[in-house]
Amino acid sequence: MERNNNSDEFNEHNQSEGQSSDPHEQQTENGITQSAKQRASQQTNNKRKNAGAGKFISALFGGLVSAVIVALLFSTNIIPANNDGNGDGSSSTSSAAVTDGESKAPEVKKTIASNNEGNLAENMQEATKAVVGVVRKQQQSIWAQSKKSGAGSGIIYKKEGGDAYVVTNHHVVDGANDVEIVLNDDERMQAEVLGADRLTDLAVLRVDGSKIDTVANLGSSSDLQVGDMAIAIGNPLGMNFANSVTKGIVSGLERTISVDTNGDRQPDWMTEVIQTDAAINPGNSGGALINKDGKVIGINSMKIARREVEGIGFAIPIDSALPVIKELENKGQVARPYIGISTASVDQVPPQYRDQIQIPDDVEGGMVIAKVESGSPAAKANLQQFDVITKINGNKVTSLLDLRKFMYSETKIGEKVELEIYRDGEPQTKSLKLVKREES
Repeated sequence: MERNNNSDEFNEHNQSEGQSSDPHEQQTENGITQSAKQRASQQTNNKRKNAGAGKFISALFGGLVSAVIVALLFSTNIIPANNDGNGDGSSSTSSAAVTDGESKAPEVKKTIASNNEGNLAENMQEATKAVVGVVRKQQQSIWAQSKKSGAGSGIIYKKEGGDAYVVTNHHVVDGANDVEIVLNDDERMQAEVLGADRLTDLAVLRVDGSKIDTVANLGSSSDLQVGDMAIAIGNPLGMNFANSVTKGIVSGLERTISVDTNGDRQPDWMTEVIQTDAAINPGNSGGALINKDGKVIGINSMKIARREVEGIGFAIPIDSALPVIKELENKGQVARPYIGISTASVDQVPPQYRDQIQIPDDVEGGMVIAKVESGSPAAKANLQQFDVITKINGNKVTSLLDLRKFMYSETKIGEKVELEIYRDGEPQTKSLKLVKREES
Protein backbone atom coordinates (compact mmCIF):
# COMPACT_ATOMS: atom_id res chain seq x y z
CA MET A 1 0.00 0.00 0.00
CA GLU A 2 2.84 2.39 0.72
CA ARG A 3 4.32 1.96 -2.72
CA ASN A 4 1.01 2.79 -4.37
CA ASN A 5 0.73 6.13 -2.49
CA ASN A 6 4.18 7.24 -3.60
CA SER A 7 3.26 6.55 -7.21
CA ASP A 8 0.20 8.88 -7.04
CA GLU A 9 2.29 11.68 -5.72
CA PHE A 10 4.77 11.32 -8.57
CA ASN A 11 1.96 11.38 -11.13
CA GLU A 12 0.37 14.52 -9.69
CA HIS A 13 3.71 16.28 -9.69
CA ASN A 14 4.39 15.47 -13.32
CA GLN A 15 1.00 16.70 -14.44
CA SER A 16 1.39 20.11 -12.72
CA GLU A 17 4.89 20.45 -14.03
CA GLY A 18 3.77 19.96 -17.57
CA GLN A 19 0.87 22.49 -17.39
CA SER A 20 2.53 25.49 -15.57
CA SER A 21 4.23 28.41 -17.53
CA ASP A 22 4.48 31.20 -14.93
CA PRO A 23 8.03 31.77 -13.58
CA HIS A 24 6.79 32.46 -10.09
CA GLU A 25 4.61 29.59 -10.34
CA GLN A 26 7.56 27.75 -11.77
CA GLN A 27 9.68 28.58 -8.76
CA THR A 28 6.99 27.55 -6.38
CA GLU A 29 6.47 24.44 -8.25
CA ASN A 30 10.23 23.86 -8.33
CA GLY A 31 10.29 24.09 -4.56
CA ILE A 32 7.46 21.70 -4.37
CA THR A 33 9.21 19.52 -6.88
CA GLN A 34 12.41 19.61 -4.93
CA SER A 35 10.61 18.57 -1.79
CA ALA A 36 8.94 15.78 -3.65
CA LYS A 37 12.24 14.57 -4.94
CA GLN A 38 13.70 14.53 -1.46
CA ARG A 39 10.73 12.59 -0.18
CA ALA A 40 11.00 10.13 -3.06
CA SER A 41 14.72 9.62 -2.44
CA GLN A 42 14.11 8.99 1.24
CA GLN A 43 11.35 6.53 0.44
CA THR A 44 13.64 4.72 -2.04
CA ASN A 45 16.31 4.41 0.63
CA ASN A 46 13.76 3.05 3.06
CA LYS A 47 12.67 0.47 0.51
CA ARG A 48 16.24 -0.63 -0.02
CA LYS A 49 16.76 -1.02 3.73
CA ASN A 50 13.57 -3.01 4.05
CA ALA A 51 14.60 -5.23 1.13
CA GLY A 52 18.08 -5.87 2.69
CA ALA A 53 16.51 -6.76 5.99
CA GLY A 54 14.19 -9.22 4.28
CA LYS A 55 17.05 -10.87 2.47
CA PHE A 56 18.99 -11.21 5.74
CA ILE A 57 16.03 -12.80 7.47
CA SER A 58 15.50 -15.22 4.56
CA ALA A 59 19.18 -16.20 4.55
CA LEU A 60 19.15 -16.68 8.32
CA PHE A 61 16.03 -18.85 8.12
CA GLY A 62 17.49 -20.94 5.26
CA GLY A 63 20.71 -21.49 7.19
CA LEU A 64 18.84 -22.65 10.26
CA VAL A 65 16.76 -25.10 8.19
CA SER A 66 19.91 -26.49 6.52
CA ALA A 67 21.62 -26.93 9.87
CA VAL A 68 18.65 -28.83 11.28
CA ILE A 69 18.51 -31.16 8.23
CA VAL A 70 22.24 -31.92 8.41
CA ALA A 71 21.98 -32.62 12.14
CA LEU A 72 19.13 -35.05 11.50
CA LEU A 73 21.15 -36.86 8.80
CA PHE A 74 24.11 -37.32 11.14
CA SER A 75 21.95 -38.41 14.09
CA THR A 76 20.26 -41.14 12.02
CA ASN A 77 23.66 -42.29 10.61
CA ILE A 78 22.53 -41.68 7.03
CA ILE A 79 25.74 -39.67 6.77
CA PRO A 80 28.41 -41.67 8.75
CA ALA A 81 30.62 -39.60 11.01
CA ASN A 82 34.32 -39.55 10.13
CA ASN A 83 36.14 -40.37 13.36
CA ASP A 84 39.55 -41.34 12.03
CA GLY A 85 40.94 -37.83 12.25
CA ASN A 86 42.44 -38.00 8.77
CA GLY A 87 40.65 -34.91 7.60
CA ASP A 88 40.55 -36.13 4.01
CA GLY A 89 36.80 -36.62 3.87
CA SER A 90 37.08 -40.39 3.45
CA SER A 91 35.00 -42.67 5.66
CA SER A 92 36.80 -44.73 8.30
CA THR A 93 36.88 -48.54 7.98
CA SER A 94 36.92 -48.82 11.77
CA SER A 95 33.34 -47.57 11.91
CA ALA A 96 31.03 -50.56 11.72
CA ALA A 97 27.60 -50.09 10.17
CA VAL A 98 24.89 -50.31 12.81
CA THR A 99 22.17 -52.64 11.62
CA ASP A 100 20.35 -53.33 14.88
CA GLY A 101 19.20 -49.79 15.64
CA GLU A 102 21.88 -49.27 18.31
CA SER A 103 24.51 -46.60 18.11
CA LYS A 104 26.94 -48.52 20.32
CA ALA A 105 30.07 -49.66 18.48
CA PRO A 106 30.58 -53.49 18.34
CA GLU A 107 33.35 -55.10 20.32
CA VAL A 108 36.42 -55.83 18.24
CA LYS A 109 38.52 -58.90 19.07
CA LYS A 110 42.02 -59.67 17.90
CA THR A 111 42.52 -62.71 15.68
CA ILE A 112 46.12 -63.52 16.52
CA ALA A 113 46.78 -67.28 16.62
CA SER A 114 47.08 -68.66 20.14
CA ASN A 115 50.01 -70.69 21.38
CA ASN A 116 47.80 -73.79 21.42
CA GLU A 117 47.10 -73.44 17.68
CA GLY A 118 50.78 -72.99 16.99
CA ASN A 119 51.65 -76.03 19.08
CA LEU A 120 48.99 -78.07 17.29
CA ALA A 121 50.56 -77.34 13.92
CA GLU A 122 54.00 -78.27 15.26
CA ASN A 123 52.65 -81.50 16.73
CA MET A 124 51.01 -82.42 13.42
CA GLN A 125 54.17 -81.69 11.51
CA GLU A 126 56.19 -83.95 13.81
CA ALA A 127 53.59 -86.73 13.79
CA THR A 128 53.38 -86.87 9.99
CA LYS A 129 57.09 -87.72 9.84
CA ALA A 130 56.37 -90.96 11.73
CA VAL A 131 53.57 -92.02 9.35
CA VAL A 132 54.74 -93.89 6.25
CA GLY A 133 53.21 -95.37 3.15
CA VAL A 134 52.98 -99.16 2.94
CA VAL A 135 52.99 -100.64 -0.57
CA ARG A 136 51.87 -104.23 -1.09
CA LYS A 137 53.37 -106.07 -4.06
CA GLN A 138 52.11 -109.33 -5.49
CA GLN A 139 53.55 -111.66 -8.09
CA GLN A 140 51.10 -112.67 -10.78
CA SER A 141 53.23 -115.59 -11.97
CA ILE A 142 56.63 -117.11 -11.29
CA TRP A 143 57.88 -115.52 -14.51
CA ALA A 144 56.92 -111.97 -13.63
CA GLN A 145 58.21 -109.54 -11.08
CA SER A 146 56.06 -108.42 -8.19
CA LYS A 147 53.86 -105.45 -8.93
CA LYS A 148 52.03 -103.03 -6.72
CA SER A 149 48.59 -104.35 -5.83
CA GLY A 150 47.62 -101.96 -3.07
CA ALA A 151 48.81 -99.28 -0.71
CA GLY A 152 48.05 -98.21 2.82
CA SER A 153 49.72 -96.49 5.73
CA GLY A 154 51.84 -97.42 8.71
CA ILE A 155 53.28 -95.94 11.92
CA ILE A 156 56.94 -96.05 12.92
CA TYR A 157 56.52 -96.89 16.60
CA LYS A 158 60.00 -98.06 17.58
CA LYS A 159 63.67 -97.85 16.64
CA GLU A 160 66.10 -100.29 18.19
CA GLY A 161 69.42 -101.95 17.32
CA GLY A 162 69.66 -100.30 13.91
CA ASP A 163 66.16 -101.42 12.92
CA ALA A 164 62.89 -99.55 12.84
CA TYR A 165 59.47 -101.14 13.42
CA VAL A 166 56.23 -100.23 11.70
CA VAL A 167 52.69 -101.23 12.65
CA THR A 168 49.99 -101.39 10.02
CA ASN A 169 46.78 -103.31 9.30
CA HIS A 170 46.74 -106.99 8.45
CA HIS A 171 44.56 -106.33 5.41
CA VAL A 172 47.15 -103.88 4.04
CA VAL A 173 49.84 -106.57 3.71
CA ASP A 174 47.63 -109.64 3.35
CA GLY A 175 48.76 -111.78 0.41
CA ALA A 176 51.88 -109.69 -0.28
CA ASN A 177 54.99 -111.22 -1.81
CA ASP A 178 56.96 -108.05 -1.12
CA VAL A 179 56.31 -104.96 0.99
CA GLU A 180 57.82 -101.50 0.69
CA ILE A 181 57.49 -98.52 2.95
CA VAL A 182 57.63 -94.96 1.65
CA LEU A 183 59.11 -92.37 3.99
CA ASN A 184 58.02 -88.77 4.35
CA ASP A 185 60.68 -87.64 1.86
CA ASP A 186 59.57 -90.26 -0.74
CA GLU A 187 62.48 -92.57 0.11
CA ARG A 188 61.44 -96.22 -0.51
CA MET A 189 62.68 -99.09 1.60
CA GLN A 190 62.15 -102.84 1.57
CA ALA A 191 60.23 -104.13 4.59
CA GLU A 192 60.00 -107.52 6.29
CA VAL A 193 56.69 -108.73 7.65
CA LEU A 194 57.45 -110.03 11.14
CA GLY A 195 53.92 -111.12 11.88
CA ALA A 196 50.26 -110.44 11.19
CA ASP A 197 47.02 -111.19 13.02
CA ARG A 198 43.76 -111.46 11.12
CA LEU A 199 41.40 -111.10 14.08
CA THR A 200 42.83 -107.83 15.38
CA ASP A 201 43.76 -106.66 11.86
CA LEU A 202 47.32 -105.79 12.87
CA ALA A 203 50.71 -106.48 11.30
CA VAL A 204 54.28 -105.55 12.25
CA LEU A 205 57.06 -104.73 9.75
CA ARG A 206 60.79 -104.31 10.23
CA VAL A 207 62.98 -102.01 8.12
CA ASP A 208 66.49 -100.62 8.13
CA GLY A 209 66.52 -97.75 10.62
CA SER A 210 69.54 -95.88 9.28
CA LYS A 211 67.43 -93.37 7.35
CA ILE A 212 64.69 -93.02 9.93
CA ASP A 213 64.91 -90.15 12.39
CA THR A 214 61.37 -89.81 13.78
CA VAL A 215 59.41 -92.28 15.90
CA ALA A 216 55.77 -91.81 16.80
CA ASN A 217 54.86 -90.64 20.27
CA LEU A 218 52.46 -93.30 21.59
CA GLY A 219 49.71 -92.09 23.88
CA SER A 220 46.84 -93.82 25.66
CA SER A 221 43.27 -94.52 24.60
CA SER A 222 42.02 -95.27 28.12
CA ASP A 223 41.45 -91.65 29.11
CA LEU A 224 39.73 -90.54 25.90
CA GLN A 225 36.38 -88.77 26.07
CA VAL A 226 33.73 -88.26 23.44
CA GLY A 227 34.33 -84.85 21.89
CA ASP A 228 38.12 -84.93 22.21
CA MET A 229 40.00 -83.79 19.14
CA ALA A 230 41.01 -86.62 16.80
CA ILE A 231 43.30 -86.21 13.80
CA ALA A 232 43.80 -88.90 11.15
CA ILE A 233 47.10 -89.05 9.26
CA GLY A 234 47.68 -91.31 6.29
CA ASN A 235 47.81 -91.72 2.54
CA PRO A 236 44.25 -91.63 1.16
CA LEU A 237 43.93 -93.08 -2.35
CA GLY A 238 47.60 -94.04 -2.39
CA MET A 239 50.81 -92.06 -2.36
CA ASN A 240 49.48 -89.18 -4.49
CA PHE A 241 47.99 -87.70 -1.32
CA ALA A 242 50.69 -88.86 1.08
CA ASN A 243 50.62 -87.61 4.69
CA SER A 244 47.18 -86.09 4.43
CA VAL A 245 45.82 -84.74 7.71
CA THR A 246 42.09 -84.63 8.53
CA LYS A 247 40.67 -83.30 11.77
CA GLY A 248 37.56 -84.34 13.67
CA ILE A 249 36.53 -85.52 17.09
CA VAL A 250 36.14 -88.76 19.01
CA SER A 251 32.53 -89.62 18.14
CA GLY A 252 32.21 -92.78 20.22
CA LEU A 253 34.15 -95.10 22.50
CA GLU A 254 34.06 -98.86 23.11
CA ARG A 255 32.23 -99.49 19.87
CA THR A 256 32.11 -103.14 18.84
CA ILE A 257 32.01 -103.93 15.14
CA SER A 258 31.27 -107.33 13.62
CA VAL A 259 33.85 -108.34 11.04
CA ASP A 260 34.33 -111.22 8.64
CA THR A 261 37.86 -112.59 8.96
CA ASN A 262 37.62 -115.72 6.79
CA GLY A 263 35.85 -114.33 3.73
CA ASP A 264 32.59 -116.24 4.06
CA ARG A 265 30.57 -113.01 4.42
CA GLN A 266 29.53 -114.04 7.91
CA PRO A 267 30.70 -112.11 10.97
CA ASP A 268 33.06 -114.25 12.99
CA TRP A 269 34.72 -111.71 15.24
CA MET A 270 33.90 -108.57 17.19
CA THR A 271 36.53 -105.87 17.33
CA GLU A 272 36.52 -102.93 19.71
CA VAL A 273 37.17 -99.59 18.04
CA ILE A 274 37.21 -95.82 18.47
CA GLN A 275 34.64 -94.04 16.33
CA THR A 276 35.66 -90.74 14.74
CA ASP A 277 34.35 -88.33 12.14
CA ALA A 278 37.86 -87.47 10.94
CA ALA A 279 37.90 -88.53 7.29
CA ILE A 280 39.30 -92.06 6.85
CA ASN A 281 39.51 -93.10 3.21
CA PRO A 282 40.99 -96.08 1.32
CA GLY A 283 44.74 -95.81 1.83
CA ASN A 284 44.39 -94.42 5.38
CA SER A 285 44.33 -97.96 6.80
CA GLY A 286 47.22 -98.49 9.19
CA GLY A 287 47.77 -94.77 9.67
CA ALA A 288 47.69 -92.86 12.93
CA LEU A 289 44.79 -91.38 14.84
CA ILE A 290 46.36 -88.81 17.13
CA ASN A 291 45.21 -86.36 19.75
CA LYS A 292 45.87 -82.62 19.97
CA ASP A 293 49.25 -83.29 21.58
CA GLY A 294 50.41 -85.36 18.59
CA LYS A 295 50.25 -88.67 20.49
CA VAL A 296 48.95 -91.82 18.80
CA ILE A 297 45.64 -92.91 20.34
CA GLY A 298 44.56 -95.35 17.64
CA ILE A 299 45.41 -97.12 14.39
CA ASN A 300 43.04 -96.27 11.55
CA SER A 301 41.37 -99.44 10.33
CA MET A 302 37.99 -99.13 8.63
CA LYS A 303 34.98 -96.99 7.79
CA ILE A 304 31.32 -97.51 6.96
CA ALA A 305 31.14 -97.15 3.19
CA ARG A 306 27.54 -96.45 2.26
CA ARG A 307 26.05 -93.68 0.18
CA GLU A 308 23.75 -92.57 2.96
CA VAL A 309 26.55 -92.49 5.58
CA GLU A 310 29.22 -89.83 6.10
CA GLY A 311 31.85 -89.34 8.76
CA ILE A 312 31.84 -92.75 10.47
CA GLY A 313 35.36 -94.12 10.66
CA PHE A 314 37.02 -96.48 13.12
CA ALA A 315 40.44 -96.92 14.67
CA ILE A 316 41.90 -99.71 16.82
CA PRO A 317 42.57 -98.31 20.33
CA ILE A 318 46.29 -98.10 20.94
CA ASP A 319 45.94 -99.70 24.40
CA SER A 320 44.32 -102.77 22.81
CA ALA A 321 46.86 -102.88 20.00
CA LEU A 322 50.09 -102.70 22.04
CA PRO A 323 49.97 -106.26 23.52
CA VAL A 324 49.27 -107.70 20.07
CA ILE A 325 52.05 -105.59 18.52
CA LYS A 326 54.52 -106.84 21.12
CA GLU A 327 53.56 -110.46 20.51
CA LEU A 328 53.80 -110.12 16.73
CA GLU A 329 57.18 -108.41 17.03
CA ASN A 330 58.63 -111.05 19.34
CA LYS A 331 56.87 -114.24 18.21
CA GLY A 332 55.43 -113.48 14.78
CA GLN A 333 52.03 -114.84 15.81
CA VAL A 334 49.35 -114.44 18.44
CA ALA A 335 48.76 -117.50 20.61
CA ARG A 336 45.10 -118.16 21.37
CA PRO A 337 43.16 -121.02 22.99
CA TYR A 338 42.34 -123.77 20.54
CA ILE A 339 39.57 -126.42 20.42
CA GLY A 340 40.16 -127.92 16.98
CA ILE A 341 36.78 -127.73 15.22
CA SER A 342 35.22 -126.14 12.17
CA THR A 343 31.67 -124.93 12.73
CA ALA A 344 28.66 -123.43 10.97
CA SER A 345 25.35 -122.05 12.14
CA VAL A 346 22.29 -124.24 11.80
CA ASP A 347 21.02 -122.08 8.94
CA GLN A 348 24.28 -122.55 7.03
CA VAL A 349 24.11 -126.35 6.99
CA PRO A 350 23.36 -127.63 3.44
CA PRO A 351 19.80 -128.98 3.06
CA GLN A 352 20.96 -132.55 2.36
CA TYR A 353 22.59 -132.71 5.83
CA ARG A 354 19.96 -131.02 7.94
CA ASP A 355 18.23 -134.28 8.80
CA GLN A 356 21.40 -135.21 10.70
CA ILE A 357 20.79 -132.31 13.10
CA GLN A 358 18.34 -132.95 15.90
CA ILE A 359 17.73 -130.32 18.56
CA PRO A 360 14.63 -129.48 20.61
CA ASP A 361 12.33 -126.74 19.29
CA ASP A 362 12.93 -124.57 22.33
CA VAL A 363 16.71 -124.39 21.71
CA GLU A 364 17.69 -121.21 19.88
CA GLY A 365 20.81 -120.98 17.78
CA GLY A 366 23.81 -123.15 18.35
CA MET A 367 26.86 -124.03 16.28
CA VAL A 368 27.00 -127.25 14.27
CA ILE A 369 30.36 -129.05 14.22
CA ALA A 370 31.32 -129.61 10.59
CA LYS A 371 34.78 -131.08 11.16
CA VAL A 372 36.92 -132.28 14.07
CA GLU A 373 40.69 -132.02 13.68
CA SER A 374 42.64 -135.14 14.48
CA GLY A 375 44.58 -134.98 17.76
CA SER A 376 42.87 -131.77 18.85
CA PRO A 377 41.23 -131.15 22.26
CA ALA A 378 37.84 -131.66 20.55
CA ALA A 379 38.89 -135.08 19.24
CA LYS A 380 40.16 -136.07 22.68
CA ALA A 381 36.82 -135.03 24.21
CA ASN A 382 34.98 -137.21 21.65
CA LEU A 383 33.17 -134.39 19.89
CA GLN A 384 31.69 -135.50 16.55
CA GLN A 385 30.42 -134.11 13.29
CA PHE A 386 26.83 -132.77 13.53
CA ASP A 387 27.06 -132.23 17.28
CA VAL A 388 25.42 -128.89 18.12
CA ILE A 389 27.23 -126.69 20.68
CA THR A 390 24.70 -124.58 22.63
CA LYS A 391 26.74 -123.39 25.65
CA ILE A 392 30.34 -122.92 26.83
CA ASN A 393 30.85 -122.68 30.59
CA GLY A 394 27.15 -121.90 30.92
CA ASN A 395 27.18 -119.06 28.37
CA LYS A 396 24.88 -119.32 25.35
CA VAL A 397 26.45 -119.92 21.97
CA THR A 398 24.31 -118.73 19.05
CA SER A 399 27.12 -118.03 16.58
CA LEU A 400 30.81 -118.53 15.94
CA LEU A 401 31.23 -114.97 17.14
CA ASP A 402 29.88 -115.88 20.58
CA LEU A 403 32.16 -118.92 20.79
CA ARG A 404 35.32 -117.07 19.75
CA LYS A 405 34.65 -114.02 21.86
CA PHE A 406 34.25 -116.06 25.01
CA MET A 407 37.29 -118.24 24.33
CA TYR A 408 39.64 -115.40 23.41
CA SER A 409 38.42 -112.99 26.07
CA GLU A 410 37.44 -115.17 29.02
CA THR A 411 39.72 -118.20 28.86
CA LYS A 412 43.43 -118.95 28.82
CA ILE A 413 45.60 -121.64 27.32
CA GLY A 414 45.71 -124.69 29.61
CA GLU A 415 42.30 -124.06 31.19
CA LYS A 416 39.43 -126.56 31.06
CA VAL A 417 36.03 -125.62 29.66
CA GLU A 418 32.68 -127.39 29.54
CA LEU A 419 30.66 -127.55 26.34
CA GLU A 420 26.95 -128.33 26.37
CA ILE A 421 25.95 -130.07 23.16
CA TYR A 422 23.05 -131.89 21.55
CA ARG A 423 23.68 -135.20 19.79
CA ASP A 424 20.79 -137.06 18.18
CA GLY A 425 18.43 -134.74 20.03
CA GLU A 426 19.89 -135.57 23.46
CA PRO A 427 21.84 -133.12 25.66
CA GLN A 428 25.39 -133.97 26.68
CA THR A 429 28.27 -132.21 28.46
CA LYS A 430 31.85 -132.48 27.25
CA SER A 431 34.92 -131.28 29.14
CA LEU A 432 38.13 -130.42 27.33
CA LYS A 433 41.45 -128.70 27.92
CA LEU A 434 42.35 -125.70 25.78
CA VAL A 435 45.73 -125.75 24.05
CA LYS A 436 47.80 -123.10 22.33
CA ARG A 437 47.03 -122.21 18.77
CA GLU A 438 49.27 -119.90 16.84
CA GLU A 439 47.11 -118.08 14.35
CA SER A 440 48.47 -115.78 11.71
